[in-house]
Amino acid sequence: MIISDDRRAHWAHLVLNRLDDDDIADFQDTTAALREAKAVLNAYAKAGDEADAAARAKIANQARRVPEGGREWDILYRKYFEEEMTRRNL
Repeated sequence: MIISDDRRAHWAHLVLNRLDDDDIADFQDTTAALREAKAVLNAYAKAGDEADAAARAKIANQARRVPEGGREWDILYRKYFEEEMTRRNL
């Protein structure tokens, strides 16, 4: 999953603004909170990229060739991707 740095920064701002607007959290150091939110989003994106690569590798290592874009490939990809994300506790 390719997500640009600008988009992750935008999402981090949205999350912090929502937490503040709904009085869920009050940040004394907004810069540090924003930095942490960006780090969490970056870690999640990295885990997603790793799970994507692992799922694709598992499909490529099948005994028979499964063409990408087909129904079977989509089902296998979804299954392996979810397994990898679960393995990473996400």
